[in-house]
Amino acid sequence: MTDTAREFWDGRYAGEAYHFGETPNVFLERQADRLRPGARVLVVADGEGRNGVWLAGRGLDVVTTDLSPRAVEKARALAARRDVTLETLTVDLDAWDWPVATFDVVVAIFIQFAPPAQRDRLFARMKAALKPGGLLLLEGYRPEQLTYGTGGPAETDNFYTEDLLREAFADCDVISLEAYDAEIHEGPGHAGRSALIDLVARVRPWSEIG
Repeated sequence: MTDTAREFWDGRYAGEAYHFGETPNVFLERQADRLRPGARVLVVADGEGRNGVWLAGRGLDVVTTDLSPRAVEKARALAARRDVTLETLTVDLDAWDWPVATFDVVVAIFIQFAPPAQRDRLFARMKAALKPGGLLLLEGYRPEQLTYGTGGPAETDNFYTEDLLREAFADCDVISLEAYDAEIHEGPGHAGRSALIDLVARVRPWSEIG
């Protein structure tokens, strides 16, 4: 399955154009005031690097990951054009030995390739990768996205709902959780009216857990 997925995403990113554009995700941009220079950030499944490169350009210490070697190659090229430095890793997130309590921020934008069981593992590992008090920034599509057809997964189970995210991150302090529709223009991959849901949450200090 991993080889098949890698081949799929390598094909998706094969061209010179950036499938999801070269500019950062709008939700992530809106969180700029929460992101301090020097903070260590993990960007999960960052594709061609648009979000990791933007974060590095703001002075954050960025690790960006993706399954696709082609995507990581393009992320490095984008970083070079923007004259920024970041660490790029080609990893299978399910098999990766995730760092623990290492990052100040974890960013996960449209990682809805993951069916429910894998999604649960990813969410748990994302939380564990954060230092106590660390910040999680997540955006995805709601089930209503299927009626728009402007991007996102074809599998109904891969979408997010407010109830799903509240349950998954019940052990965190939810700063904001917002479901809304908006026009987005992120390359040909995400273009048009979209059913979105955004989560900003903070991992509780160990003394507050339990």
